[in-house]
Amino acid sequence: MENENNNEITISPNEMVVNEENNNKIKIADDVVAVIAGKAVSEIQGVYEMSGGFAGGISEVLSGKKNLSKGIKVVVTEKDAKIDVNIIVEYGVRIPEIAYEIQTKVKKAVETMTGLKVTEVNVHVQGVNTNIEKKDSTAE
Repeated sequence: MENENNNEITISPNEMVVNEENNNKIKIADDVVAVIAGKAVSEIQGVYEMSGGFAGGISEVLSGKKNLSKGIKVVVTEKDAKIDVNIIVEYGVRIPEIAYEIQTKVKKAVETMTGLKVTEVNVHVQGVNTNIEKKDSTAE
């Protein structure tokens, strides 16, 4: 350990830097905030799916994994964050209530986990899922 006094830790370029020249700096990547916001949105009943466009859909198909940051755009500055959420809602839900719940849950999750101040959570409803599946109520 030759550089024992060097406290610089870099996880990935421009993502997180700890203790650089006695100016304690932590930068959280936009993608990290987007995943936190996406997880918060995915837990809200009435949201059918995130609307991520063509690229988001292709990455999910190729990787086989659900992309939690799909449909989320984040701008992180030194102390605050602005978040845009693009969703498709289920038919029959009250959109203003869903939007308010998204705003409060995303703000709380991001501020709690990152320490950033969330100045905006903009909810963009991109569509309504009208595929109403009739559930078979016959029991065995």
